[in-house]
Amino acid sequence: MAETATVAAANVKKAPSKEKTYQVVAKRLLKNKLAVIGLIIIVLQIGMAIFAPLITSYDPVKQNLEASELPVFSEGHWLGTDNYGRDVWSRIVFGARISLVVGIVAVTLGLLGGVTLGLLGGYYKKLDGVIMRIVDLLFSFPGILLAMLIIAILGTSLINVAIAISIWSIPSCARIVRGSVLSIKEKEYIMAMKSLGASDFRIMVKHILPNAFAPIIVFATMRMATAILSTASLSYLGLGAQPPTPEWGAMIAQGQAFMWSSPHLTVVPGIAIMLTVFAFNVVGDGLRDAIDPNMDIQ
Repeated sequence: MAETATVAAANVKKAPSKEKTYQVVAKRLLKNKLAVIGLIIIVLQIGMAIFAPLITSYDPVKQNLEASELPVFSEGHWLGTDNYGRDVWSRIVFGARISLVVGIVAVTLGLLGGVTLGLLGGYYKKLDGVIMRIVDLLFSFPGILLAMLIIAILGTSLINVAIAISIWSIPSCARIVRGSVLSIKEKEYIMAMKSLGASDFRIMVKHILPNAFAPIIVFATMRMATAILSTASLSYLGLGAQPPTPEWGAMIAQGQAFMWSSPHLTVVPGIAIMLTVFAFNVVGDGLRDAIDPNMDIQ
């Protein structure tokens, strides 16, 4: 028994270092020009969201009918005003805060559910069948329709939008995590921990989950793009942010009636959505390319 423990301990020491691997991934990512551009856009968006009150001069919901539908580059309103005289730049900046917060909350909740199901399904064979059938059931619904159904049940609000998108995100995350767990749990150092008497909870949380971070991070980054686009889509349909909330999708819905007289009311928030979704997608693609699928990410 003592000999087995000694061999097991020796195997634990041979577990590969994470630090060097992630440094290599970071270097590969920074060599991807599109990914770097995406990172810059994301940093700028986060900066806008955090410092929104400092970089705007107008209340995003305060109306001024005397200055309605001003064109872009108007004095004092460089992105113009909407049909109620509200400053478009202020609404775009505060809209970034809403989109990012809803996206982060939705992805975080989706990760919590998906990672939990993926860990349990991948580690315990008896639970795998049940959990994967639940995942398959969620996959049977088109994502946007599932979100609309959940919102119809819970009611229209940004909180319910985040909940709906998070539930929609769970099955994809669960499958990704399950695949990683099935591979990682067969490694020698996991077998060594079992022979040393480590509990299942400790093995899953301390050893398997950290080694599955790479695909989880890639999923979360790309899911942010989907979450932001879905939030805008649901708000456009009237199921998310309600007037006068400065949300990008709602701004497009409100401005479409003035498409010919004031096209900036739809074009500007549309560009904001496009740039943000583009940024998260290219960063996610860059991360996926930086993590060589043939390399053992530990």
